[in-house]
Amino acid sequence: MSQRLTDVLHRLAATIEARKGGDPSVSYTAKLLNDPALAAKKLGEEAVETVIAAVALKSQEVGPDALAAESADLLYHWLALMAASGVSLDAVAEKLEAREGTSGIAEKASRKG
Repeated sequence: MSQRLTDVLHRLAATIEARKGGDPSVSYTAKLLNDPALAAKKLGEEAVETVIAAVALKSQEVGPDALAAESADLLYHWLALMAASGVSLDAVAEKLEAREGTSGIAEKASRKG
């Protein structure tokens, strides 16, 4: 991951945290933080839009900027959902670290039992 993206995500996560307890009538982020179900719904919508942009890019209907824009929306909404749900980014990192060095197929198989 680029250092630039890492820095931006850190700043965005801090901004989202700062919106906790904010007025949902004036802050979209506060609205998401106050309603984890809404945050989850919005994340799902952004995931679909990201997939659509990726498929459209493959068929050259859109350029890379469209996929980058949808990916930015996806990351924002994912960070908002984590904050709204009380799941720390360190908890996510812990899960990823535990999977390092394990093939995706083996890791998925380990979850079935």
